[in-house]
Amino acid sequence: MGDYRNIIVERDGRIAVLTINRPEVRNALDPATWDELSRAVRELEADREVGALIITGAGDKAFAAGADIRSLRERTMLEVLAYSAQEILNQLEQLSKPVIAAINGYALGGGCELAMACDIRVAAETARLGLPELNLGIIPGAGGTQRLARLVGLGRAKELILTGEIIDAAEAERIGLVNKVVPADRLMDAAREVAEKILSKGPVAVAMAKRVIQAGADVDLRSGLVMEKLAQTVLFATEDRLEGTTAFLEKRKPRFQGR
Repeated sequence: MGDYRNIIVERDGRIAVLTINRPEVRNALDPATWDELSRAVRELEADREVGALIITGAGDKAFAAGADIRSLRERTMLEVLAYSAQEILNQLEQLSKPVIAAINGYALGGGCELAMACDIRVAAETARLGLPELNLGIIPGAGGTQRLARLVGLGRAKELILTGEIIDAAEAERIGLVNKVVPADRLMDAAREVAEKILSKGPVAVAMAKRVIQAGADVDLRSGLVMEKLAQTVLFATEDRLEGTTAFLEKRKPRFQGR
């Protein structure tokens, strides 16, 4: 799937697995890798056979250990203004299909920001997460200052960003940065289990729920409730709603068609 140099995209049934494939530099995210990630997201959005995406890193040392520091050092102010990492992660976050991060090692800087743009984060016990950009005299610039606070709260986000502390998987789970921690040898199986559980639901409802949750997080409660009601109204016009309710009454598994 696709012609890539820095990532691998494979399909396993209805699950796509995107692997950042730069283990020699701990899967650091340079501009070329960001561009390939963006292209892959566009292709996966258009692929009707794919119902869920898992993102992980090659090897067992890193999910993605931040940005390429040499690239950061050489970047100009205007290049930073035009740089699209934020937009690429927005694009990933808005993918209509659920995205699961399988965090298999260090997820630092841009790697942590990539994980936070996913819907669900499953971490190996050996994973380490953090936003150490202040050590370089810059701030997390791919959504880290905003998504971390929304996930773990303002006070904890300030502490992690201002100190640059790198935390282990257990602490990340305790504060809500990751959803689940599993033994390293079970990571991909655990991520696939989550994906399969979601894939058993109505795909239109999954896409709508993701969209409403995401949009509602950025507005007041009243506005969010209006969006929820409108989304529910749309879903009541789908064939999947009729199939789901009929299957429940007939005590069988639903056969959703995404219509």
